[in-house]
Amino acid sequence: MKFRASLIAAAMLLLAAAAVAGRLWPQQIVAMAAAIMGTTRALGGMGWALAALVQVVVALCGILPASVGAFACGLAYGIGAGFLLSATATLAGAMLAFGLSRSLFRPLIVRPLARNPRIARLEQGVGRDGWRLVALLRCSPVMPFAVTSYAFGLTSISPRAYLIGTMAALPALLGYVVLGALAGAGVVAITTRQAHAVHVALLALAIVATALLTWRIGRIIQRAMPKADEIA
Repeated sequence: MKFRASLIAAAMLLLAAAAVAGRLWPQQIVAMAAAIMGTTRALGGMGWALAALVQVVVALCGILPASVGAFACGLAYGIGAGFLLSATATLAGAMLAFGLSRSLFRPLIVRPLARNPRIARLEQGVGRDGWRLVALLRCSPVMPFAVTSYAFGLTSISPRAYLIGTMAALPALLGYVVLGALAGAGVVAITTRQAHAVHVALLALAIVATALLTWRIGRIIQRAMPKADEIA
């Protein structure tokens, strides 16, 4: 019991520290991550492992947006290798965050859920929606990547459904890798036609996903609310 409490405290402290650091020193942290990524390519296999570790930490603690790590991977390794590295590390970080939340934090809310039938029905609705809800949240900018990972760990969504839904983040991740590769090739990303098309596509994806997410959550809440004959 004491060991679990210590793990919970350590995890909460890490997340709080990452959130504070990301707010207070965003430019310094981005510069540091860019400097690390800039040296990884010259280190060969060790550099690849270091870049993967940075991206896993980004996905795990949320100290930076996942898009920053993807951009840096594209900058350092190009589109093909950069996307493979970024996608693998991001999925690994997402699964680690989900597993930590599921094992450490979900046991704390199971009893309160059981005592509140309405909230329990809402949580069950989220669990039944499975990968669809995960996919929409991964495509929408409503919640940061790491926060979404920990939030889904609190629900009854299965690890398989969570992983499938999280893969919906890969197209956007590819977009940021492409932007990084364009910048690495000496192209001014914001003013090029290719980069403009990537930005428009990412924006359109985010808008559509947010609209669908709002509709989907509304349906889940509607199903969770007791019907009139149940109240009477």
